Amino acid sequence: MSSIRKIRRIVTGSSQIDGAGVKLVRVIGHGDTQEFDPFLMLDAFDSRDPKDYIKGFPWHPHRGIETVTYLIAGNVEHRDSLNNKGSILDGCCQWMTAGGGILHQEMPQPSKRMLGVQLWLNLPRKDKMTRPQYRDISASMIPKIQEEGCTIGIISGSYGDKKGATQGDYVKTLFLDVELAPGKEWSMATDIEETLFIYIVEGSGCFDTEMQTVIESHKAVLFENSEQFFARASDHGMRFLLFSGQPLQEPIAWGGPIVMNTREELQQAFREIDNGTFIKK
Repeated sequence: MSSIRKIRRIVTGSSQIDGAGVKLVRVIGHGDTQEFDPFLMLDAFDSRDPKDYIKGFPWHPHRGIETVTYLIAGNVEHRDSLNNKGSILDGCCQWMTAGGGILHQEMPQPSKRMLGVQLWLNLPRKDKMTRPQYRDISASMIPKIQEEGCTIGIISGSYGDKKGATQGDYVKTLFLDVELAPGKEWSMATDIEETLFIYIVEGSGCFDTEMQTVIESHKAVLFENSEQFFARASDHGMRFLLFSGQPLQEPIAWGGPIVMNTREELQQAFREIDNGTFIKK
């Protein structure tokens, strides 16, 4: 029998205010890059009060990363320096490759509930300065697999014989949205070399067959490397997002919205922002 991934770390994160005044929970960030490699940051939003997020994230730069914004519920208008614009709506995902440099803004609109996450995915050294690009992944593009007591949405990567809306051009990334009915179990084979963590959106559950530790919603769980992932929902059911990817094991120089490999590259990026040469033609 394949060995089940054990819990390595449970993360609550910290409440923060970012952008022009958006309340969010920074689940993982600067201090977690080694353990969560290739994932840099995960911000989570869950609010029914537009005052928590309406000021949004006005124009700002990015370089060296990909940002993945997934909304279970809500409406975020966006615009970038590639002349892309649109809205991220219920069940939609925006996958943006900042590459060598992009400017964008994200402005949440009043909604009954703003529920979702933004993940920062590191780019390999060889791809840090790649051409910026943008993917608009609508809810209809995300395959949904129905199993007994379980629904699996495949945003990225593959589950069984089904491929998600994208595979990840630079870091192959498995990104699933998993809903478990009360008391139901679910497991899947995993790549033993990949970093795997989840974020519990709603409900609670256990991640070991002995059912010893019940973990509540709004927490992330990082798992040790092994061959299989296992989850069992509590009596209230559980919904979680699962992320898995191969570690890059490269040095990180991180300054605000820019993530490079060296301090020199980071300083160069900020000089280019100051002198107006950040966006490459």
